[in-house]
Amino acid sequence: MPNLRFGRILLKLSGEALAGPTGFGIDVSEVDAIANRVKAIYSMGVQVAIVIGAGNLWRGKQGLERGMDRATADYMGMLGTVMNTQVLMDALERMEVVTRVQTAIEMRAIAEPYIRRRAIRHLEKGRVVVFGAGTGNPYFSTDTAAALRAMEMDADVLIKATKVDGVYDSDPKTNPNAKRFDHLTYIEVLNKRLEVMDSTAISLCMENELPILVLNLWDEAGLINALRGKAVGTLIDNGLE
Repeated sequence: MPNLRFGRILLKLSGEALAGPTGFGIDVSEVDAIANRVKAIYSMGVQVAIVIGAGNLWRGKQGLERGMDRATADYMGMLGTVMNTQVLMDALERMEVVTRVQTAIEMRAIAEPYIRRRAIRHLEKGRVVVFGAGTGNPYFSTDTAAALRAMEMDADVLIKATKVDGVYDSDPKTNPNAKRFDHLTYIEVLNKRLEVMDSTAISLCMENELPILVLNLWDEAGLINALRGKAVGTLIDNGLE
């Protein structure tokens, strides 16, 4: 087993990561690509927990714009995340990666209820754990759920998987002069209003000194290199050596 910079990680995936070019729905080829990335680090001996969003199936903002109750819109999003956990679990299991799904809202027919100690035990036994239904509460994003679960699992790092190679001061897709940051502090992210994760998630990580690594999951070697200690993406921490 190679020397690992991080032995236990929480991987935050957006729902859009599972979608095709349109950004909606589930593209099985994209799901398989993600499962392959997870399998690669699982095979290295990394303990992997995953939190996934639901933007590919439901975006609560659309409901709110039409007068939908906020809690109802959020609960619909939580149900969407559970659908995503199922397709990701299936892809991983087909690749012989032992996987367990736990949900913050009980759905015993398809997943275990979230129990912290059981989830930790799954990780210790070499199983990938996928968390669905966010925190189980409206008004909290899956970014915040990822920060919360990462701390509950005593993860070494929260890895935010994106389709760009780090954090920029503006959108690199529209601004060719956008500046990429190799390192940021939590305070800098909040003060600069950088759209990495929502402020609640950033603040939670800051208060508990949980580092955040933002990287491009679609860079085939990016995640592996990061876990081996190479400089990849943007690291967010308290700035202390």
